[in-house]
Amino acid sequence: MSENKVDTSSAVEQRWTSRSLGSFWQHQSFYLLIRCGGQQAAYLLLYCVVFYYTLLPSIRRKCSYYLSRRFHHAGWWQRFWNSYQMNLALGKVLVDRALVGILGAERIEVKFHGKQELMDLIAEGNGVILVNAHIGCWQVAASVLDFVETPINLLMQREEGDIDRHHFEHSGSECPYRIIDPRGHLGGVLEMLEVLKRGEVLSVMGDRMLGHDKNGVDVNFMGGTVTFPFSAYKLASATGAPIVALLSYKVGRNSYAIKISRMIKVPGNLGRGKEKFIPYVQEYATILENFCDEHPFQFFNFFDMWQNESVD
Repeated sequence: MSENKVDTSSAVEQRWTSRSLGSFWQHQSFYLLIRCGGQQAAYLLLYCVVFYYTLLPSIRRKCSYYLSRRFHHAGWWQRFWNSYQMNLALGKVLVDRALVGILGAERIEVKFHGKQELMDLIAEGNGVILVNAHIGCWQVAASVLDFVETPINLLMQREEGDIDRHHFEHSGSECPYRIIDPRGHLGGVLEMLEVLKRGEVLSVMGDRMLGHDKNGVDVNFMGGTVTFPFSAYKLASATGAPIVALLSYKVGRNSYAIKISRMIKVPGNLGRGKEKFIPYVQEYATILENFCDEHPFQFFNFFDMWQNESVD
């Protein structure tokens, strides 16, 4: 076969979208059911809606990028069932997210493993970088972070026209976090530096590139090569802030867990060369891969992360 290579030395084009699936009235139907019948009523509708969407080849294709690597030898029926379970798991955390905002955080139990460790890191005064991924439901899990008196800042991109609401929008309250838009000047780097210099908490996603971001390195993930951002590790090296790999996941019908998987200590003054940061990004990729082994249907990836691999 002829060689088909993608030039990964250039900027990585964003091919994923955060825009929600479904129409405005469909989302409102779920919100109404939550108000009238709680989680159980919304889940009953969810089973039917998810089954319908999983019948669509376009939806199963979006699931297949990740699931085909996680379940190598699955047959047709198993692939369909895996897609259904993945879509259902995502639907449940979206319902739970709305539940927290509409009926209150007390409807969901969240256990934090590593609370004292996080408090000790914050007390050091160098700032803390929380690296999350598109797993579980960080917004539900974040409801237990109210013990953190230091301001929490989120690097978050939200697409125009997205109708899905965050938990605080359901309750009509102000956003409890300061949002840093990566589409701003220099990708928000200057804002993030200031946040860490003030000893505050910065939360970033470690598993996706944003836009045509050149701040990416290639690492091994699930038997292939993916491009993960390394800006957080570069900031850690420049400021002395520790990297905390934070995992959140659903463990029961009304319960979630959030835990510090590992602290990644990046040496200071590594400079600008991206190659120096590869070992630390790879460490996070390994953490995420181990999570996928334990919770295969709670990694909500619906695009081809391996799009820049060389194909012979």
